[in-house]
Amino acid sequence: MPHLNRRLLMSATAGLGLALSHKVKAQSAPPEQPSPDLSLWYERPADEWVKALPVGNGRLGGMVFGGVAFERIQLNEDTFFAGSPYTPTNPRSRDGLPQVQSLIFEGKYAEAERLANETLISQPAKQMAYQPVGDLILLFPGLDNTSKYVRRLDLSEGVAVTEFNAGSNRHRREVFVSAVDQVMVVRLSSEKGKAITVDLSLSTPQKAEIDTIDGDTLIIKGVSPTQQGIEGKLPFELRAKVIAPTGTLTSREGGVYISGAQDAVVLISAATGYVRYDDISGDPSVLNAGRIAIAAAKGYAALKADHLKDYKALFDRVSLSLGEGPNARLPTDQRIARYGEGKDPGLAALYLQYGRYLLVSSSRGSRQPANLQGIWNDKLNPSWQSKWTLNINTQMNYWPAEMCNLTETIDPLVCLVEDLAETGAKLAKDMYGAPGWVAFNNTDVWRVASPPDGAVWALWPMGGAWLLQNLWEPWLYNGDEAYLRRIYPLMKGASEFYQATLLKDPRSDYMVTNPSNSPENRHPFGSSVCAGPAMDNQLLRDLFAHTAEAAKVLKTDAAFARACLAMRSKLPPEKIGKAGQLQEWQEDWDMQAPDIHHRHVSHLYALHPSDQITVEDTPELAQAARKSLEIRGDDATGWGIGWRINLWARLKDGDHAHDVIKLLLHPRRSYPNLFDAHPPFQIDGNFGGAAGIAEMLIQSHRGRIELLPALPSVWPTGAFKGLKARGGFELDIEWQDRRLTQVVVRSARGGKTQLRWGDRLLPVTVKSGQSVILQADPVKGGGLFGPRT
Repeated sequence: MPHLNRRLLMSATAGLGLALSHKVKAQSAPPEQPSPDLSLWYERPADEWVKALPVGNGRLGGMVFGGVAFERIQLNEDTFFAGSPYTPTNPRSRDGLPQVQSLIFEGKYAEAERLANETLISQPAKQMAYQPVGDLILLFPGLDNTSKYVRRLDLSEGVAVTEFNAGSNRHRREVFVSAVDQVMVVRLSSEKGKAITVDLSLSTPQKAEIDTIDGDTLIIKGVSPTQQGIEGKLPFELRAKVIAPTGTLTSREGGVYISGAQDAVVLISAATGYVRYDDISGDPSVLNAGRIAIAAAKGYAALKADHLKDYKALFDRVSLSLGEGPNARLPTDQRIARYGEGKDPGLAALYLQYGRYLLVSSSRGSRQPANLQGIWNDKLNPSWQSKWTLNINTQMNYWPAEMCNLTETIDPLVCLVEDLAETGAKLAKDMYGAPGWVAFNNTDVWRVASPPDGAVWALWPMGGAWLLQNLWEPWLYNGDEAYLRRIYPLMKGASEFYQATLLKDPRSDYMVTNPSNSPENRHPFGSSVCAGPAMDNQLLRDLFAHTAEAAKVLKTDAAFARACLAMRSKLPPEKIGKAGQLQEWQEDWDMQAPDIHHRHVSHLYALHPSDQITVEDTPELAQAARKSLEIRGDDATGWGIGWRINLWARLKDGDHAHDVIKLLLHPRRSYPNLFDAHPPFQIDGNFGGAAGIAEMLIQSHRGRIELLPALPSVWPTGAFKGLKARGGFELDIEWQDRRLTQVVVRSARGGKTQLRWGDRLLPVTVKSGQSVILQADPVKGGGLFGPRT
């Protein structure tokens, strides 16, 4: 074992009361067993979709209701959308754009919005909706009188379990979706005898054919529905194979009947012909048949073992304990209903881990990132088409990815941006006559980049720029130069577009976007359209700076990097309005806007997720951001509350952040299965809330790592392992009575950083693959950082 770094030890103990112990190989110890922080459980079956439990492998998803005599598992496949490839760019957009721009600069906002709706909005205006593929239905005769029922979602294993007694016989049902074998596995078993008798069938809300083949396999085949005049051409197939070696199988049209089995397994696969946004030539039957044949040959034990090994390699990286209150052992729906009592700090820990589970389950192994509902949807016409909204919701889905140690979930988002860079390049040329690429506020599986719905919501050309901020985060956390080379062309293309299309504001001579809006919010002049809203300038400051930095790291495009920084210097600065608030628009309109409590807080992007505003470095702007938050209010939609948790955490106000958590962990904003209630269900609130809880415990920007920066008084004692910090670091922290007792800092690639607790700073150097362990100093006292000297 290497010797201690004597210089660091002397600095730590003399200046901050720290003790430095040995260095060890980097690793995170997984939780030893399921706990209230790692299980959702209930005393009765789900009678609504938002009470069912989600399972998924990133591509294939299911909602398990946990019924006894009647069980339903609702099924989704991540590429199954309505319609087929289409390009809805408005043919009038090239001519209409300069007219709309002129009207905005003249202050004729309502007139500009009317013209934009006619000439700039997509045709058709609505995008295609995400679709359910069908349901597995199981009917169990003779199971009406049961006892000791429980159903649960075991986050530590990624398995949904239903158990109950029928007489003296214990029945158990397990459902998981394997990312290794790309199938859903349903196992039915009983402790005693051959007690499994069940009728299985598939159903679908789609126009499709249902068939039974080989006496044990159910198949549904169809094509996507037509929507908004876009013909449905995407082929899909849902297939289920029944295996019951200890029972008797009888097939019928559209179903399979099992009798007298001690256990049975159902293997489910779903696929479409989707290859990419402009290619639907795949054969879903070939994919499904191959996946099920391989899975059947492996057998249940190997399928589960491989699933656990794959899943736990991701999930077990992080553990979190915030203490166990008297309500911790209640069923999850009761925990939600009673969280406001202040007797269950562990529910916040469960919420963070549930967010991690949902991200692992909805974003890997495909070119499709988590959509508005992850991968779970049972409606033909879900709210907002359950696609990707790019003015906050998709971005929020990935806020926990890096800090919660799930880098692997980012790749589908990179794939989305790579696709949008192609469709967005055509839009940039056709609509603006500009180089590079652009994406507005929504997209679907066909990678539409043009503005949908209407100008009041959609005329915001910054969707791609914000996505690129998400893609920048893995570089900051991991320092992978190969990854940076992959995303740099996307950054350069977006920067080229904005350099070519920003216009000089005649009122200020700053360079601004036009047309644009502050997402979904109206200003006082009967419209939302405007030029150069605060958020656009903040996003562009990040984009231009990040593009220039990437070019420097990659030793390329020096002249272009200088042009990015030059254009960045011409953007409007942040402004503080008469009410002391951070202005949302170039003009001081905030207090005159129709809805000063609007759910979006777009102009606070600079505070979070960006670090342009921090309490330490820009205190005046941080205070203005705080004033804006106070004016907006804490209560909002589910995802709006999620954003506010992160913002209050960045302002280092832990108790206020926790007050907002109480709004989120309430039956108004969390369904019984802990899905976020916008309402209706939107998964971004889950991810935003999980990220906000992590932000309260650790923050990292501008070369420093802040420990417990927004710790609320209701979490006086706790511990976490495996949360990540920018710069390539991973941390374990323990605290008691609000004092740090141990900090472990690991780094796979090595590096230097500063640890900050309150106003105390400690420089730390970690060698590649090793750890630095800092412990409470019993001599100095006062906890880990002890009294100041």
